[in-house]
Amino acid sequence: MSDLKVDLSIVTTLYRSSIFIDEFVRRVTVQAEKITANFEIVFVDDGSPDDSLAKSVNLALTNPRIKVVELSRNFGHHKAMMTAVEHASGSLIFLIDVDLEEPPELLAEFHQKLISEGWDVVYGYQNKRKGGAFERVSGRIAWILLDSLTPVKIPHNHSTVRLMTRNYAQALIRHKEHKTAIGGLWVQTGFRQIGVGFSKSARDISSYRFRSRLTALLDSITSFSERPLIFVFFLGAGIFGLSALVSFSLLLLWLTGKTLPGWISVMASVWLLGGLVILSIGIVGLYTSRIFIETKHRPFTIVREIHQQLK
Repeated sequence: MSDLKVDLSIVTTLYRSSIFIDEFVRRVTVQAEKITANFEIVFVDDGSPDDSLAKSVNLALTNPRIKVVELSRNFGHHKAMMTAVEHASGSLIFLIDVDLEEPPELLAEFHQKLISEGWDVVYGYQNKRKGGAFERVSGRIAWILLDSLTPVKIPHNHSTVRLMTRNYAQALIRHKEHKTAIGGLWVQTGFRQIGVGFSKSARDISSYRFRSRLTALLDSITSFSERPLIFVFFLGAGIFGLSALVSFSLLLLWLTGKTLPGWISVMASVWLLGGLVILSIGIVGLYTSRIFIETKHRPFTIVREIHQQLK
């Protein structure tokens, strides 16, 4: 993290974000000036394919408060957010998505709560989950799975937006896992945290599709819990015991001539045990792949260039 230079850093990431940048800067500047005149805005361009980088760099050339960190390619939203926090210089750091679904006006409310009550982190969560029926139901199921399979209790419907002290941020960026879920890291880092509910606006097209959400769910579970492996062990033990009972009953049926020889045993072994083996191998494979990736010790992200007007 940069040396302490400013009172407040507002950090965000860019990916297909060009249409939001101007309004984001205008609204967040109004809120920051209510707190301090000594603040900065840090954009991290995560290999955006549109003109987000060009637009933000042009703003940085005329506004000394703006710094643009250009990554060498797209590394993913979570890694880009961690890089944004790492390049912040403020004693307080306000992390928020640039797409304005999370209103920048939350900064003033979060700041008042953090200062008056002595919190290390004030984060936002949705009062009501946005989206259609499928998104809400699937989200509820995902949270049930997370609660049951992970020891880290992630706040339900939490959002990116949060105001953090520098001490917390320095502890947060010590985590360098390549395959992880940032929601779990926020909680696992500890410190005194409190949530504030807000209404999140919704865009017509979400950048997080069902496949992305499913991947995030798997990352959250396998990054913070060994419970799926324990579940596989007990499931295997249970299936073994059940198979022994079924085998004994099939033997009795065969001896009395009441069933077609071999049919039941073949169906049970092929479908039930075959599916169990594939499921177990898949779960173990997820953990093994994480060991493979983490032991390479590759850079978390690679910064191509930092764009900032010299003061």
